[in-house]
Amino acid sequence: MGGGILHKRLLDNLRTAVVMLDSELCVRYLNPAAEMLLATSAVRAIGQTLPDYFYDDEDARTALQQCIEDEHPFTRREARLSVAPGYEVTVDYSVSPINEPGQPLCLLLELQALDRLLRITREEALLHAHQATRALVRGVAHEIKNPLGGIRGAAQLLERALPDPELTEYTKVIIDEADRLRNVADRMLGPRKPPQFRPVNVHECLEHVRQLLLAEHPSGVAIWRDYDISLPDVIADRDQMIQVLLNLIRNATQALLESSTQDARIIMRTRVLRQFTIGSLRHRLVLRVDVIDNGPGIDPEVQETLFYPMVSGRAAGTGLGLSIAQSIISQHHGLIECESVPGETVFSILLPMEQPEDVEKEIHAL
Repeated sequence: MGGGILHKRLLDNLRTAVVMLDSELCVRYLNPAAEMLLATSAVRAIGQTLPDYFYDDEDARTALQQCIEDEHPFTRREARLSVAPGYEVTVDYSVSPINEPGQPLCLLLELQALDRLLRITREEALLHAHQATRALVRGVAHEIKNPLGGIRGAAQLLERALPDPELTEYTKVIIDEADRLRNVADRMLGPRKPPQFRPVNVHECLEHVRQLLLAEHPSGVAIWRDYDISLPDVIADRDQMIQVLLNLIRNATQALLESSTQDARIIMRTRVLRQFTIGSLRHRLVLRVDVIDNGPGIDPEVQETLFYPMVSGRAAGTGLGLSIAQSIISQHHGLIECESVPGETVFSILLPMEQPEDVEKEIHAL
């Protein structure tokens, strides 16, 4: 086997993206991994110069030119490359000059995609933080509920023993506030029973929530649908799924109404993802449900702690809805993510479509 053929086979089977550029920054070769990363084909890219939107900043263009002139390699970490208009990837990349005697100078560009690694790291941190805070909050909620029962009982006994009926106004305040705090503690504890897993049509759940929201707000917010109608049923608790979807879509509706957004709209979108990782676990099929609104966006300072208990981006919010929604989806072995910029906020529910072993046993036992 010739050396050139062997080298090409090796490059074609590498998982690292490799691009060969000439001194004019025209593409002379790219392997299949580079085609996938750069969302292009060799037929389209070879012979074309790197487009202006490819560079993450002006320094990158300058570094490439210096690499051609001085033949010094360089490396950039966590660079944001615009591989197509509106499509960016985060990569580590290295550029090395290749100057063979009698051959024109070429540049070898090696790119390692980081988006998936960064997302996995972020999701694992989110899952661990959520589990830790939920354990802490549940402990605090239990400690709150225990003395509340005694306070309420003592207030009731005191109410019966008061000689003046007008004084019962004060004991009523104690009883009402104890009840209010008990309700808050119950909400902090989250769902009281484990999910009842059954095959669920997620579109039926979305339509149910859509009708509820349209009844509450018959005008002012448009709710659009972008469904993948080929999706099979997902194994989930229907009532809990409706609770999560209602929370997300109601939050989006309230944000739009409070901000008086022009042409306010919410998009409910469903898709299936293949070979997708949630946290550290890779799943063959994952359901993704997006709730998208065109409101003012979420304050960046709030986004980092959005799913923590008692954190709310709204003045009238309790800060428990998103935390409970995350707990429910976590019990379904999934995750809720949020991406927000002014003009577009996306809450994404990621839910494995294959049945975990414990769920399979429960389904077959029915």
